[in-house]
Amino acid sequence: MGLGNPGPEYDETRHNVGWWVVDRFAYDHDFEPFSRRAKRLETGREVGGRAILLVKPRTYMNRSGLALTTLWRMDGFEVEDDLLVVTDDANLDVGRVRFRPGGGAGGHNGLKSVTGILGTNAYARLRIGVGTVPPGVDLSDWVLSAMPAEDEDRIIEMLPELSEAVGVWADEGVQVAMNRFNR
Repeated sequence: MGLGNPGPEYDETRHNVGWWVVDRFAYDHDFEPFSRRAKRLETGREVGGRAILLVKPRTYMNRSGLALTTLWRMDGFEVEDDLLVVTDDANLDVGRVRFRPGGGAGGHNGLKSVTGILGTNAYARLRIGVGTVPPGVDLSDWVLSAMPAEDEDRIIEMLPELSEAVGVWADEGVQVAMNRFNR
C-alpha cells in the first residue's frame, strides 16, 4: 500500500511519494491500470509466483487505513508478513530509505490511521525521506508542498531501486530488505 492523497493537486507533493513507488512497481511488472474501489485504487497480478495486490487509498492521508478495511480480512492474509506500507518521512533527509518490520507512526497521520484500523503496528513499512521540516514551517504545509526540483529528481532517480526493494520485501521479507536497502 502506497500512502498519498487523491487528486492532481497532490501528485507532486512530498506526501505522495508512497504512490510514486507503487506506481513504479506496477509499471516495472506490467500491472493492469488501477481500478476504483470504495476507498482505494487497486491492481493485482502474480509476480515471481506470488500474488501481489497494489493499493492506493482514495481517502486523504489521515484516513488511509480505511482503504484496508476489507483487505486485511482476506483468507490467508497475515498483516505482519503480507502488508507493506510505503510512505514519505519528513524526519529523514531526502533520499534516505528505512524499512522497518513495525513500530510507531513517528507523527505520520497515514500510519496512525493504518495502525488504528488494523489494531496493530506490527506491519512492515518503507519510509522514504522527503527532507526534514525547516524550523518555523508547519509539518502539514511541508508535506503538502511540492519538492524543489533537485529533491524531486533525487527521489525519481531512486524509483527503480525502490521498486526493486518492494520486490525483495515480497520475496524475501523485511529483514533482507532492511539489510539491502536501508541507508
